Formats: sequence, structure tokens, C-alpha cells
Amino acid sequence: MEITTQHTLGAIVKEFHSAASVFEKYHLDFCCQGKRSLAVACEESGLIPEEIAAEVNRAINSNSPAEHDFDSFDPEQLISYIILKHHTYVKQTSPVIKEHLYRVATKHGDRFPEMKKVFALFLEVDEELQMHLQKEEVILFPRIREVYHASVSAGSTSFPPTYLNGPIQVMEAEHSHAGNALYEIRQLTNNYTAPQGACTTFNLVINELRAFEEDLHQHVHLENNLLFPKGEEILLSLN
Repeated sequence: MEITTQHTLGAIVKEFHSAASVFEKYHLDFCCQGKRSLAVACEESGLIPEEIAAEVNRAINSNSPAEHDFDSFDPEQLISYIILKHHTYVKQTSPVIKEHLYRVATKHGDRFPEMKKVFALFLEVDEELQMHLQKEEVILFPRIREVYHASVSAGSTSFPPTYLNGPIQVMEAEHSHAGNALYEIRQLTNNYTAPQGACTTFNLVINELRAFEEDLHQHVHLENNLLFPKGEEILLSLN
């Protein structure tokens, strides 16, 4: 398959996971804004669409196999992967990043006042994400599992249209809010670049923040562009 500038970002990453690294390189949001075409996304960022498309095609046509064929996963498999890979990552990594940011903000905040803002933003993101993960694990994911299991069982079950799309809309809005906050952090840190002469902790937390945003992009992509549409399609087929 040859990627063109008319393909959407979400569809490209859905089909070819390796394209994500190219989009990360150029800060093209393929998760919360994955419905944009490559052409539109590039034009909004001042990039040449044909050049980015060519780079994406080189990435997906390399000999490196994709880690997973996520599009072939059923909802149960996707949920298990998301919780194990991404929810666990957030829960384990956030406390470490907060501790490192606290040290940088308190010790170097006078010289680099933007890091105080970064610390405050990350605290906000972390608090919201922790509640967000809980809502997914307690409310939305069990509902998607229920709909999926009803579709593979012999019985006939129907669900109201709002059974999934209500909580999905809330989760997608929260995804966008977290993504916007991390985008602001990226801007404040000059695209995750530590200043010259920065201490070890400063350099470390800059790299941790970059990895955190990249993980969130993968996380949101799997939900917005794969899990949620699969769940809604199955629910529609039951009614």
C-alpha cells in the first residue's frame, strides 16, 4: 500500500504502526487529531505533504516488522494490551516524573521559570489522567467487553445507543485536554531540549517528558482510532 497525502493520520498509523515515529518527529498529532488528512496536517504545520508522505512510505516499507498488528486485535485483546502497556506505564512513570520535576522547579526555577509552569501543568495532567484511567477501567472498558462478549455469544442482547458513545465522548474530550497540556509542556521546553549546562536531573526529566508524551500518543491512538470504533461498530450490529 502506498501512502498518499489524502490518507488520514489515524488511518495510516492504524495500518502501519511504524509511521508513528515519523509523525512524532514532525509533531503531527495522529491520535486526538487523527481524522485530518496528511495534506491538511502538514499544511497546518508548515510542512511539505509530499515530502512527509515519502518519508512515511520509506518507514513502512523498511524490513523491520511491525511490533503488533493492532487492527487484527479484538476489543478484549486491545483492552488487555492498553491496560498492561499504557495504563501501567502512566501509573509507574508519573510519580517518578513528578519527583524529578519538583527537584528541577525548586532548585532551578529562578533561573528557568518555565519549569515551574511545566511542573504545575504536569501535576494537572497526572491528576486528570489517574481519574481518567480509573473511569476507563471501571466504566468504559467493562462496557466494551460486555458488548463484545454479547456479539460472540449465542444469545440476543441489545444496548441503548448511549451505552458506549456517551462515555466514549467523555474519554475523547479528556484525551484532547491531556494532549493539549503536554503540547504546552513541549512548547515550554523548546521541544524537549534541556538548556546548555543543565544538571543530570534536568536532562533526565526532559527525556522522561518526551517519552511520556509519545506513549500518550500511542495510547490515545489505540483507543480513539481502534478500540472505540470497534466497540461502537459491534454495538450497532447488535441493535
